[in-house]
Amino acid sequence: MSRRTRSRILLALVALGAAAPVARAAEAPAGATPAPGDDVAALLKDPAATTKVLTLDEALRSARTHQPALELARGALIAAQGQSDSARSGLLPTLNANATYTRATSNFVFTPGGSVNPNAPPPPSPSFTTNPLWRFSASASQLVYDFGETINKWKAARVAAESQGESVRATEAQVAYNARSAFFTARAAKDMVGVARETLANQERHLGQVQGYVEVGSRPEIDLTQARADRATAQVQLINAENTYDVSKALLNQAMGIERSIDYDLSDDELPAVEGEDGNVETLVDQAQHLRPEMSSLRLNLNSQELSLRSSRDMYWPNLGLSGSANESGAYLDHLNWNFSGLITLSVPILQGGAINAQIRQAQGQLVQAKAQLETQRQQVRLDVEQARLGIRAAKGAVAAAEDALANTRDRLRLAEGRYQTGVGNIIELGDAQLALTTTAAQKVQAEYQLYTARAQLLKALGRP
Repeated sequence: MSRRTRSRILLALVALGAAAPVARAAEAPAGATPAPGDDVAALLKDPAATTKVLTLDEALRSARTHQPALELARGALIAAQGQSDSARSGLLPTLNANATYTRATSNFVFTPGGSVNPNAPPPPSPSFTTNPLWRFSASASQLVYDFGETINKWKAARVAAESQGESVRATEAQVAYNARSAFFTARAAKDMVGVARETLANQERHLGQVQGYVEVGSRPEIDLTQARADRATAQVQLINAENTYDVSKALLNQAMGIERSIDYDLSDDELPAVEGEDGNVETLVDQAQHLRPEMSSLRLNLNSQELSLRSSRDMYWPNLGLSGSANESGAYLDHLNWNFSGLITLSVPILQGGAINAQIRQAQGQLVQAKAQLETQRQQVRLDVEQARLGIRAAKGAVAAAEDALANTRDRLRLAEGRYQTGVGNIIELGDAQLALTTTAAQKVQAEYQLYTARAQLLKALGRP
């Protein structure tokens, strides 16, 4: 057998050895990645087969149940409702009951300006002797009319509580968006782990090819050194990708409002198309103006400020009220005398040191702020809808382009591997093809992440669940 024939046989064996990992990968179960070498077996192991899988719906349910931001919003709502009830108490009657027991001296004390009976005997000398006094009393009062000051104050507080209720809905929408965004951020990180594993598997396969060619002398030793460096780089990229995935799951835990380990995997859920995402922007903006809880909250806040201003202006008018009391008192419990009294009060503010004017100016300023906030939010709603729609459009185009680029780079790598095996190509061409494949795979992952995130933004911008 000639030397040339032996070289051809060795080259064929090298090619068969390089193709063996591919065959084993085709026979392996779904989700598993072959480990060409013992030194990278741990890196190529897929943990998804033995860990719990978290779905998008589960993440959303957890966020709605456990996220502390929702508790803060609900606490603010309860406080606002309490303020509303407190303001309403001014319209309702009040009733108080008291019971007292007193022991005091009865020493006479002359009061300047008081009347004195000249025929009265002189008062007794002061003494430390004390006498008891029992007193049981009840009093009631009711506001009759104050020209709307109190009722408008109550209405303002009640509308403010309703506004806070809409703020709770806005917080729920934000929590849902944060959970979706964190989920798809982690999903993108998971997909990048898959890209890194595929890259490492390819580099292992290339290393086996190059090593065989170098051993038979058909390739220079520098090719083997380059292949080993490429494999080491792929290992580092996989380690970094897995670490990024773990960090993103920790951030997802925070978005869900839970404290748990990150020993779980994510499902391959996608965010389907939002109804009307390719429709007319004005229609979407109109929907958002009506559905966004921020808009409802600010409209209610504007109404509350108008009522507060009206209540402040009503402070110039008189207040009419009724009150009465009844009591029984005496030195001994079995010898009590009763009394009762009634009172009609008409209070007219004449000079308040400018306090009423100051409250009116304060209410006017708050009303101006409420109008400005509503207009600012109206513009923000349009911007949010526009940005989300444009983001979806751009992401769709990017996904389509990335898929086309990925198909071409896979074909490029296949051709580069064939050229290298036949001796036409070189290690640089092979490395560039692998780098192009890794880059386009990462671009596809990024494009899909941008699409899902843009759809989550559109859901939030439209105020839809």
